[in-house]
This record gives sequence, structure tokens and C-alpha cells, in this order.
Amino acid sequence: MIVKKTPEQIDKMAAAGDILVRTLELVERKIRPGITTKELDVAAEKFIRSQGATPAFKGYRGFPGSLCISPNSMVVHGIPGSYTLRKGDILSVDCGVVLDGWVADAARTFAVGAISQTARKLLDTTEKSLFAAAEQCRPGNRLGDVSHSVQAVVEAQGLSIVRSLVGHGIGRAMHEDPQIPNYGAPGKGVRLEEGMVFAVEPMVTAGRHGVRLADDHWAIYSQDGSLAAHFEFTIAVTADGPRVLTPWHQSGP
Repeated sequence: MIVKKTPEQIDKMAAAGDILVRTLELVERKIRPGITTKELDVAAEKFIRSQGATPAFKGYRGFPGSLCISPNSMVVHGIPGSYTLRKGDILSVDCGVVLDGWVADAARTFAVGAISQTARKLLDTTEKSLFAAAEQCRPGNRLGDVSHSVQAVVEAQGLSIVRSLVGHGIGRAMHEDPQIPNYGAPGKGVRLEEGMVFAVEPMVTAGRHGVRLADDHWAIYSQDGSLAAHFEFTIAVTADGPRVLTPWHQSGP
């Protein structure tokens, strides 16, 4: 069952989203060769709590970090730790914030210094696919329109959608109905209505779509070792069109 939100509730989610955006800005400023993913996580948690909010991920099903930090061929769910960033890495940072009981969720993939042409194409295409999906989050459209828009952008560039991982509804809980695949047929699925709020999150590899679970039972890697990218918005379906509640694309470094 999809739980629709009132405009006032969406505003509360946007307030959580504002803290999340500023957290990602903080992380972006700290990303450089030589820093560890644990150091980034500690800084993010300190900032989130300083704003009167809590990290949505910490303790979720036992997850130990405040951020999911996933370098290079790791797609999602990386546990922050001793990994030290190197020039040429790409780093996916997924963040969740809870404020007054409402959750916001977003992700970006960052370049660590100069990166390869393959990596740049992957980041640019995955980000573009998210923007295309956001445009489809309008009353009267179908969920398949959102999913297909991601697939169309990604596959036109010869890249692969990770098919076993999905976006989701979001609100008082981090994961609500519906599940939102990043592929599918336009014109199919649930009809979108005002008040629905989604976490839309393309996960894309530069190789094939298969993935594998790490020994820690959290991190998910591309099966073929190819680079992976992850971008995510929390988006509300409103009478005026899509409202991005985590507008990191409007922020500066």
C-alpha cells in the first residue's frame, strides 16, 4: 500500500532533505586522496546530529555506519572503514536523514581527482538518468514511466542497469511501497498520484548488470568488477509536478 503524504508532511521531509544536502556538501568538501571512508562517515554523523536530526542508516538492520560509502566497483551498501581514497577513484555516497520522524534519502557518486573517460561517462549518464526519472514523477503518469526513463538513458550509452536493486517509497519509514525498478515498460504499473513520495535511485555499471554480495553481507559489487555509480533523489509527486526534496544538484561544492 502506497502511503500518500500531505503538503505539510512533504515540507517536513524537505526539511530533512535540506540537512541531507548539506551533509553531502560537507562530504564533497572532504573528499580527497588519503582520507578514509570512516573519516567521512564520522564527519557526516557529527554534522547530522548537530542539526537536531539522526542518521537513518545507523543501526538499520544492524548497519554500523551513518553513510553507505561504496568505491569503484562497489555498487551500494559499503560499510565505512579503513579504505583510503586514491586519485582516480569514484565514490558513491548514500545518506539518510531522519528529522521529526520523517526520512529523506539521497546519493551521489563523486570523482576523486581526475578520473578515466569510462568513469566520467558512467557518472554523467547515471546522473542524467536520475534527472530524466524525476521529470516523470507527475500525477497521471505510471510508475513504469519513471523506471523506463532511467533504462532508456543508460542503455543508450551502452551501460547496464543493476536489475536486482530498486528504489522505493519513503516517508516515516525509510523503505515503503512501492518498489521502483530502474527498468521497465512505459505506461505500465501504478498510476502516480499527488502526495506519493519516492526514493528514485539509478544504480548503473560500466559492464554487465550482474552483482555479488560481499563476505560482510552488506556491500554489493558489480560481478564483473566494472565501475559502478549510484545517484538518488527523494521526490514528491505534487500538483505542480515533481518536487525534489533532496536537491543536491542545486548546491555548490
